[in-house]
Amino acid sequence: MKAIILAAGMGTRLGKYTENLPKGMLPFLGKSLIERQVETLRSCGINDIVIVTGYKNEAIQIPGVRYYHNDDFASTNMVETLFRAEQELRGDAVVTYSDIIYERRVLMNVLNSKVDIGVTVDKDYIGYWKARLDDPEKDMESLIVDKEGNIVELGDTRCTRDKALVRYVGIIKFSASGAEALKKVYHKERAQHYNKDTPWLRSECFRKGYMTCMLQALVNAGYRVSPIYISRGWMEFDTVEDYERGIKWHRESSLNRFIDLIQ
Repeated sequence: MKAIILAAGMGTRLGKYTENLPKGMLPFLGKSLIERQVETLRSCGINDIVIVTGYKNEAIQIPGVRYYHNDDFASTNMVETLFRAEQELRGDAVVTYSDIIYERRVLMNVLNSKVDIGVTVDKDYIGYWKARLDDPEKDMESLIVDKEGNIVELGDTRCTRDKALVRYVGIIKFSASGAEALKKVYHKERAQHYNKDTPWLRSECFRKGYMTCMLQALVNAGYRVSPIYISRGWMEFDTVEDYERGIKWHRESSLNRFIDLIQ
């Protein structure tokens, strides 16, 4: 099993905290977010770790990992960042965003799943969302699972709560065949859309494609995309408020409502 951490983003919504470093290197309780991920990955037996850098790449210096670089980080998004490391998409792989942290039990649940394309989703995220956001209803994102247990829609940020009963976490698992399906669909879509400045699914354009759009493209192409269910045990740091509230919860000894960092 290999891990690929996507760490190219500029993290503009974190304001002053990411003026001089990528958001994956944001310190949280003594360690950066990426350092915490790498520790968790290694504790679960994953030592083949790749980081795809972009913004302020010189600030990411984690020993014992391999690096790729997205030099177009300012004009692309997650999908293009992942495909800067396309040659690593062979065999089993777990792909994670750099602005999250998660418990060991969360990752083990992902690794133990037997699916080819697995999307980690939190079935108990609402309490975290209400604590994290002043208006959680404005940050809903669809993720619909059909009666056969397949994801059929995800990534609609204008959805109602009934279409957002679970939340995409930012961790995806691919088997060897799942990775081949990903590459096949990516290159088909790229050939049709890369040079167009027109919307691609729910993204501004293909070059700025969200990962949820790439997953939706796999669904649309007929591949089975499966949910991997978890219950809390993770955090996301996307805004100034996320970061400052996380620190506040730690000081108030209430952080373990959402994540246990002592494992």
